[in-house]
Amino acid sequence: MIDHFSLGVSSLTKARAFYDRALAPLGYEALYEIGGAVAYGPEAPHYIFWIGETRGAAVVPPAGFHVALIAPDRAAVDRFHAEGLAAGGREAGHPGPRPEYGETYYAAFVLDPDGHKIEAVCYRPD
Repeated sequence: MIDHFSLGVSSLTKARAFYDRALAPLGYEALYEIGGAVAYGPEAPHYIFWIGETRGAAVVPPAGFHVALIAPDRAAVDRFHAEGLAAGGREAGHPGPRPEYGETYYAAFVLDPDGHKIEAVCYRPD
């Protein structure tokens, strides 16, 4: 249901280093850059996820922002978590089943450098 979304970040360089590495296991890569913003997605020209520096007039998402990104399999969820932490993210939920959300729900959570909660989820059974 998500068409696209964006996050205001304090440092595009720092955020891009984090997202380039953390999103690679999910099959997302930086595809487009314009005016202090970078767009990610599985293919051009439909860019799903944007990050951009906030400079004065830009609106920053409220604290506690959370987004879930679809992972192709459980191994990708595990790699997302590991790469996100290695890239400077903070722990927000180890990879594993979340039966309270669904019978086959498998997810991991990482806080990005600005504190946004990013989730990778796979619905496929192991």
